[in-house]
Amino acid sequence: MIPHRAQRPAVTVRSGGRRALWPGAKIPFMNAPTPGSRVVRSGLLMRPTTARLAALLLVVALATGLAATVVSASSLPPCRVADVTTAQRAYADWSRTVLDTTYRVTSAYAPGDLRSTRNAGLNGSHRVRAFVIADLRAMARAARAAGARLAVQSAYRSYSTQRSTFAYWSRVSGYAAALRSSARAGHSEHQLGTTVDFRSYGGSAPWYYRDWGTTRAGTWLRNNAWKYGFVMSYPRGKTSVTCYSYEPWHYRYVGRATAAAIHASGLAPREYLWRQQTAPKPTPTPVATPKPTPVEPTPAG
Repeated sequence: MIPHRAQRPAVTVRSGGRRALWPGAKIPFMNAPTPGSRVVRSGLLMRPTTARLAALLLVVALATGLAATVVSASSLPPCRVADVTTAQRAYADWSRTVLDTTYRVTSAYAPGDLRSTRNAGLNGSHRVRAFVIADLRAMARAARAAGARLAVQSAYRSYSTQRSTFAYWSRVSGYAAALRSSARAGHSEHQLGTTVDFRSYGGSAPWYYRDWGTTRAGTWLRNNAWKYGFVMSYPRGKTSVTCYSYEPWHYRYVGRATAAAIHASGLAPREYLWRQQTAPKPTPTPVATPKPTPVEPTPAG
């Protein structure tokens, strides 16, 4: 994740017993009508029967609208601050594990097959899971051939490292701002061992650019990374569904087939993965069981 860039107003955050009301946040409310009150509309005093009918219609309309809101919201959880252990938390679930401001893996999550990014022809001192190396190497070679040579800024980060990282940005930018640009421990995709923060070869950290996504390396990744199994976790304009600010350097490996499907869908990875997890399972096609062929009895004698 990245250092603080911009603080978003009008957001209320709850984390356990902690409540942070950001500047500009507003809480809407409605005054409930008191018994015996009469309904006035367009300056005309309505009769009790008409008033009751209007009230009934209003209740139905509100209930219908509320139901629609609940149904649509249930397709993707809101970006609330909580600590819920994600359902897909096994090492084998690496391509479909959902991590965000709510869902996390535990402090014990530490893949045992980490390998240096030097094995992919990139700078060392960073690690990813072994099965990522082949496609990472292929992507690095293709980018270099296209004149968009890449380097690794960050890759696997342990639970304790991420805890220190988030604490640092909380001190520098404040807790509310850090929530948008840095994951809390357990909530970072870097802990999966399949995520890489890239930078331009020979360049500085990508967050020091006005928009690293417009550089040659950033543009090449945006157009081609999916072909090698990598997807941008936090694309521009998707903060409301990704829960984090735009990060054009943060790419997660999900495998070529899943990356191609996400690219074709136009959805952010979090949207796509959540839909895959919550989609109803198809009804299996019944298979006819062949009946045993009767065996003629062998005559005695």
